[in-house]
Amino acid sequence: MKIRLIGLNARYSHSCLALFYLRNELEKHVPEAVCEICQFTINDPYYALLQRLAAGEPDCLFFSSLIWNSDLVERLVIDLLSVDERLRIVVGGPQAEIVGCSCGAHDRLTIFCGDIEAADPSFYIDLQRDNLRATYRASFLQSTGRALDYPYRDEDFTLHLANRAVYYESSRGCPFFCSYCLSSSEKGLFHKDLAQVFSELDHILSHSPETVRFVDRTFNDNTDRALAIWCYLADRDPDALFHFEIAPDRFTEQMFDFLAQVRPGLFQFEIGIQSTHPDTLEAIRRPIDSLAAGETIKRLRRSENIHLHADLILGLPHETKETFRGSINDIFAMRPHYIQMGLLKLLPGTEIRRQAQAWEYKAAAEPPYPVLANRWIDAATLRSLYWLGECLERCVNNRYFPSLWDYLVGRQEDMAAFFGALAEIFHDQDYFWKAATQTTLVRLLLTQCRKRADFDLVRELICYDWLRCGHRYLPEPLCYREEPVDELRRGLYHRLPREMAGLFTSAQRKSFIKTSVFHYFSAQALGRVGLETGEDPALVCFLGEREDSVQRLNKAVLLHIAD
Repeated sequence: MKIRLIGLNARYSHSCLALFYLRNELEKHVPEAVCEICQFTINDPYYALLQRLAAGEPDCLFFSSLIWNSDLVERLVIDLLSVDERLRIVVGGPQAEIVGCSCGAHDRLTIFCGDIEAADPSFYIDLQRDNLRATYRASFLQSTGRALDYPYRDEDFTLHLANRAVYYESSRGCPFFCSYCLSSSEKGLFHKDLAQVFSELDHILSHSPETVRFVDRTFNDNTDRALAIWCYLADRDPDALFHFEIAPDRFTEQMFDFLAQVRPGLFQFEIGIQSTHPDTLEAIRRPIDSLAAGETIKRLRRSENIHLHADLILGLPHETKETFRGSINDIFAMRPHYIQMGLLKLLPGTEIRRQAQAWEYKAAAEPPYPVLANRWIDAATLRSLYWLGECLERCVNNRYFPSLWDYLVGRQEDMAAFFGALAEIFHDQDYFWKAATQTTLVRLLLTQCRKRADFDLVRELICYDWLRCGHRYLPEPLCYREEPVDELRRGLYHRLPREMAGLFTSAQRKSFIKTSVFHYFSAQALGRVGLETGEDPALVCFLGEREDSVQRLNKAVLLHIAD
């Protein structure tokens, strides 16, 4: 029996964990099955994809259907059933039932709802007899004798995971029951034994992956267990990034102490805040202490060794324009590196979908079902907040302007108002529809800040951030000093001493001047970035090497030259 397992990922660097579990279960229960894992992306040319899937006369195709690919799965299922009159198709994944409803009843289409690891033996018997029913259901969390086997084999890392993120789960289920999340539709929580986790991680690390993404819904729900895994990974110190979804209110002092010592770039945390409005958090059944969450993020940020990604959701119940803007300001004050402002999606099977009519929700009819309006936010207001979030995404979620944002947050700027106004400039100049380079972002920010009383300081901070990004030249909007960068460098050939301790020896002097970038800044600006000086202005040297921190910006040092 020739079976093709198909994953349609959002991008090439992703991989589909479900296919590996499915492959193992099929080969265990259907010994004659020859399984082929096929991973594509939702952006692949449709006709070519259709022909690749139909080629070779497979007996059965299994699709993993998710919120971002279900439309494509539907199209492929309909056309494949039409092109091959003997082909059988099985669709699984969170969107399987939706795909089944859209495609309609068909004697060669089967919908599998739930977890393949808990499939009843009858499913495999029916598959072998080519007599599959229309629907099967299975629940891992509700099954007895639960066990999650390791999904990967040595050859997977060469054939299917090369240049892709490796997805791994050490637990399944979630302790929370957020009304907007599919995980809330099923109760239960399962943790793998730590010895099994360590053994499986050793195998993954033996293949030197670049990124390992833990798909545990709340990785630190058991704090002792989470700390044990972190310690295990830190002891091995692989050249890899490990991504975790964490709850910000489940940290112990022991965890904080350990994480403060972790090598920069080893861990990345995705932290679900969603809202800081109490009525909203209660309505979505997310019992989180926003103040405690903020303190956790700020404390983790101080060590500057873990990339912190915080989430907000636009369109939640009881969230008005004012309270959502308050959530934006609150999350800026927490100081994460990355702020993800996503739209609420009314996913089928979730509690919030069942409440949609009572709360006057309007949402798109097709996946991923983003909200358009509700009782508390009309369509026009939601639209303006959406563009605010898009502006924030383009300007904040990179390492371009960290000093500027620190300054604005430090002076308790209304960041929602700041980005709301900036979004209008983006909109007027059509930069929501075309790429904006860092140079363009500099120009747009300076336009936004032109009439501020602190404009000169803001411009200096933007200039400082530009040079910390490794640029050797300034764009025209930042050429505000009379002495150009190149002219300043030439002058330093005559002014710098023969050697400077910690920077260069006499033999290295020429190379140091050639490879470094120099610029004068006011004492006020330097004080804002932590470079206190008695000189005004003072000379700053931007080195070619990067600092050992999560943002990996170029090092900056003060130069004191005795003329």
